[in-house]
Amino acid sequence: MNDSRKGADPRIFEDLDPEPRLLMGPGPVDVYPRVLQAMSRTMLGQFDPQFTTYMNQVMELYRQVFRTDNHWTFLVNGTARAGIEACLTSLISPGDRVLVPIFGRFGHLLTEIAGRSGADVVTIDTEWGSVFEADQITDAVKTYSPQLVALVHGDTSTTMAQPLAEVGRFCQQAGVLVYADTTATLGGNPFETDAWGIDAASTGLQKCLSGPPGTSPVTLSEAAVERINARKHVEAGIRTVDAVDADGSIIQSNYLDLAMLMDYWSPLRLNHHTESTAMLYAARECARVVLGEGLEAGFARHRLTSRALRTGLSAMGLELFGDPAHRMENVTGVYIPDAVKDADAVRLALLDDFGIEIGTSFGPLHGKIWRIGTMGYGCRKQNVLRCLTALETVLARNGFSAPVGAAAQAAYAVYDETPA
Repeated sequence: MNDSRKGADPRIFEDLDPEPRLLMGPGPVDVYPRVLQAMSRTMLGQFDPQFTTYMNQVMELYRQVFRTDNHWTFLVNGTARAGIEACLTSLISPGDRVLVPIFGRFGHLLTEIAGRSGADVVTIDTEWGSVFEADQITDAVKTYSPQLVALVHGDTSTTMAQPLAEVGRFCQQAGVLVYADTTATLGGNPFETDAWGIDAASTGLQKCLSGPPGTSPVTLSEAAVERINARKHVEAGIRTVDAVDADGSIIQSNYLDLAMLMDYWSPLRLNHHTESTAMLYAARECARVVLGEGLEAGFARHRLTSRALRTGLSAMGLELFGDPAHRMENVTGVYIPDAVKDADAVRLALLDDFGIEIGTSFGPLHGKIWRIGTMGYGCRKQNVLRCLTALETVLARNGFSAPVGAAAQAAYAVYDETPA
């Protein structure tokens, strides 16, 4: 044996062979097989004409996914949070006032990132499990006169989706930029960048787009691009002789500097970082799968699957969480029944005995609800029936008895009344 192996855990030298899981939590979720296949394609240099053609195709594809004419629609390498931070740190100059409506964990995240970017942050709050009325947000805009409103579209911590159309159009008329985090919703819930007046939006692949985490599509309106380019500074090692820095404050992050990233994604191809080849391939194929199905057909599939799951959970005698009018179409919150004394034991049994993962929650909802995801590739009839049957079995072993078979039969009834 090689000396370097002495005393080491022998399992680290075994082949990577993870046990398959059915991922039915709030994300990540199972990846489309076509996406996994695309990720295995050959490596290309970042300036190879084939590769830059794929970059341009990604821009065109995600304009359709975001439903926008925005030219500047491209990828920020890093998980969904990288896209969030790129948008906020590039849009917010120190001292800018930013309004963040908080209805779950990820509103707090936007608040923190905005604060780290030097913003004067104003927040408004509503109870987790509810969303804001449009006039609550527009009244706050009138009161505080922010330069930017930063919103979460769908917050998986509460399973709620915030309506944005009225807010976006009001802010557009008022000259206030709007950023939306669509990480948990894009591809499974309607989102209209242009029609709703959204200036900047970012997402991730790992939820309704059913890809791996690791790159974040973003889209930027002309107004957002103007705000960003007013802060443009090109790093010394790549600047051209005719480069002129803008008068605005330098964007605090180099890696997440959208002004420089736009140069990289432009015909200039001004080198910034090395684009992640496998993630570019993945993003391209995610969009092709989603658009190939058709956005409206995908929304309908998510609605139907969530309705079947929720009907089955109710038939089991479980109580659904949150405002029914504003539930996301891809994540369901369900109260943990009082009879269950160890909620983690239920989740662990589902994972160990059935290979099914569901989620817990955060903050004031921790230990109170489970979150079950039905999105992307996992948003299918057989997965709903598997999850309901397994959950019924595990609950019966943990103190909660449901009517035998009622959940699956209730879900069947939903599918039977909506033929494919």
